[in-house]
Formats: sequence, C-alpha cells, structure tokens
Amino acid sequence: MLHTTHPDVIARLRRAEGHLRAVVEMIEAKRSCLDIAQQLHAVEKAIAGAKRTLIQDHIDHCLEVAIGPASREARAPVEEFKAITKYL
Repeated sequence: MLHTTHPDVIARLRRAEGHLRAVVEMIEAKRSCLDIAQQLHAVEKAIAGAKRTLIQDHIDHCLEVAIGPASREARAPVEEFKAITKYL
C-alpha cells in the first residue's frame, strides 16, 4: 500500500544513499576521519528519519484501520503509543 509519506521516505533513503557513496569515496581518497565521521552522521540521520516517518505513518494509517471506531477511553492506549513512537 502506498502512503502519502512514502515519497518522503524514498527521498530520505536516496539522500542516505548519496551520503554513503560519498563516505566510500572519502575513505578511498584518504580524507580526514573527522570529515568521514560527519558524513556517516548524515547517513545515520537520513536513515533514522526515513524509519521514523515510515513507522509513524504506519501507525497513523494502518493501525487506525485495524482499530476502527472506538470511544475516547478505548483509544487512549493507541494515542499514547502513537505519541511514544516520536522518540524512536
């Protein structure tokens, strides 16, 4: 199923892919460890952002469909779960 955030996830992963290619080139070019570490940090951030977006989107859409209509009290654990995923 395609979700509205999937293009954003793809863009983040492509960004990570570009950063990762740059890391390999930097190592081959014997660049400084500081420069390489900064680039690796960018890879990690891009992948983490893609993962977070994908998980939150899944919860917002797929979990909502599975739960269906429910009272506010019954939805409280779901809303708490959605809130806590922001800390992934």
